[in-house]
Amino acid sequence: MLRISRRAALLGLVGAGLAACSKTKAPSTAPSAELPTPSPVPSPSPSVDARPRWPLTGKLLKDKSKASHAAVAVKVPDNRYEHPQRGIDQADIVFVELDGYRDPSGYSSTRLVPVFHSRLADTVEPVRSIRPVDIPLLSPMNALIGNTGAAQWVINYVKHYRAHLEGMLSYMNTTGTGSYGTDPSRVYQYNGQTYYDRATTCHPKVLARQTKRFRSGPPQLYFPFASTSEEVSAAQGKPGRAIKIPYKGDDYFMGYSYDKKTKRYKRSMPWGPHVLADGTQVSPDNVLVIKAKQHYGKIFHGSGHEEPLHDIIEARGTFYYFNRGRYVTGSWRKGKVAEPFQFTLEDGSPLKMAPGQTFVELPDTQAKIRIKARTGSSS
Repeated sequence: MLRISRRAALLGLVGAGLAACSKTKAPSTAPSAELPTPSPVPSPSPSVDARPRWPLTGKLLKDKSKASHAAVAVKVPDNRYEHPQRGIDQADIVFVELDGYRDPSGYSSTRLVPVFHSRLADTVEPVRSIRPVDIPLLSPMNALIGNTGAAQWVINYVKHYRAHLEGMLSYMNTTGTGSYGTDPSRVYQYNGQTYYDRATTCHPKVLARQTKRFRSGPPQLYFPFASTSEEVSAAQGKPGRAIKIPYKGDDYFMGYSYDKKTKRYKRSMPWGPHVLADGTQVSPDNVLVIKAKQHYGKIFHGSGHEEPLHDIIEARGTFYYFNRGRYVTGSWRKGKVAEPFQFTLEDGSPLKMAPGQTFVELPDTQAKIRIKARTGSSS
């Protein structure tokens, strides 16, 4: 096993990871461990609606104390043989990103990161390992992330940004706390061996109690939410009732179909509807597509795993935002790892999103997003 000093771990290995995750170098010193005093409510301003809101959904909040607890993300696999999942319909935000295990054609399927705050699911399953892009996605909300571990350089990367993200409360690091468990119905046999990789469960309510930090909750609104339905940008956008987002070349799509009755988008996988273990079909209020460069990092320092990377640190690109059967597009940008995304419409005005649950898809910059004005219409 390669031994390295603490400084090398923070600056050398993290530097390698950061160089692959973005076009910028790692900071020359580790971030301060001193934490900001978070608040779920933005600072009042004469031109800003200062009513308290849940920071990850934008819904109005009657009692601010209800939001004073950590946001809990969970790393959930999304391959067909790892379905059905459990609990992700209760998340405020769900990020969709590359899994990392490439097929013979060189393509990777997806992995999810549901984030729970306004509701903490009792059980989320199955649970897998952290990916590099989780760090800049979750750092702006001071989240915990339930996981089963990570490659060593990714662990060093997580530790480097510990002021913004708690990623060390993994399955093995919380033994005896009740934060994780095993679903015996998902344990399987293969070639005479017993496997548990599809059976690990996470209990966000319990995991949230294991942190001594971030107990005041996310420090800011994660998305630019509208104050009224009239302000929602998509209300004046183009019709967009059916969406197809490719990940594996051009034949592996995540799909969304607008349901007028529920005013939500029903999600589908390449093999059919995205249905959870209890029979619920995944149906978010908002779909946000953030196109970012995808690639794969080299196997860092003998980690034995080729990590999937999305370039979002100090980067910019194109986005699509869908709500209630209509959509708008524009440009996104993100600064340093703990800075939130900024969204600007094509006319130069800021994006305003509807409060509610949001699925964030992260396809490649070259991905051709297919949008239909009506469900069942031709492209």
